[in-house]
Amino acid sequence: MSPSVPLAVTEHVPDGGAGDDPLVVLVHGSLDRAGSFTRVLRRLDDLHVLAFDRRGYSRSRDALPLNTTLDGQIDDLLEVIDGRAAVVVGHSYGGDIALGAALRQPGSSPIVSVAAYEPPMPWLGFWKTSKEPVSGSTSPSPVDPGDQSPAAAAERFFRRMVGDAAWDRLPEQARDGRRADGPALEAELRAIRLQEAPFDVATLTVPATYGLGSRSVDRYRQTVTWLVEHTPDAELIEIPGASHGAHLSHPDAFAALVRSTVARAARPARTSS
Repeated sequence: MSPSVPLAVTEHVPDGGAGDDPLVVLVHGSLDRAGSFTRVLRRLDDLHVLAFDRRGYSRSRDALPLNTTLDGQIDDLLEVIDGRAAVVVGHSYGGDIALGAALRQPGSSPIVSVAAYEPPMPWLGFWKTSKEPVSGSTSPSPVDPGDQSPAAAAERFFRRMVGDAAWDRLPEQARDGRRADGPALEAELRAIRLQEAPFDVATLTVPATYGLGSRSVDRYRQTVTWLVEHTPDAELIEIPGASHGAHLSHPDAFAALVRSTVARAARPARTSS
């Protein structure tokens, strides 16, 4: 990795070394961190795998300035890859970053295969009228709705996405850590609220895999369906019984998605005629 990247990285090199196989890079979503892939990483111990805390989160919380654009997130990912042939798998907003990076350098990208699990794409229009509660959220957040601080926004986001019970199970130190990630969360939530698409998946020239949970809400299902229809030679992998947090709840299936993405790197995507 380039020494200029001030990001915390977890890298696993299998016994016997990395060999000629591509590096596998896992990119986490909003209000998350590399540690959320721990159970997935245990199931990929024969692969050269890297996960990193994105700028502003967890161990990279002090990496400033914060990214305020999707392009800034893509810059960080490409610096972490550092020119090495890579298979990139992104969860949620990490999927947007992965796709954007794969499309950044057409014909000369180090990314040889890409996967995105339920990437948020508000510009498609599926998110504007969606009212469904996220799986795991059972009641209105007890956070004061008048509190507009980044810390309160982070707590509300966690409760909405993962559920009140999951928040209540966190030790106080972990809750404080999530609240401290609030500025990074707010920056990227603003960055993703785009009216026009920041990239065109129809021009993707590397194999693309899209992941979806069978229990995921409509906005994710509609987005992934659209992506499969508009990306050349796209592959869909649905994880039975999973919702948005499949990397946590279904690590075996998520690891299988990663392996499928690695296997697809051996052949180029078919372009549209």
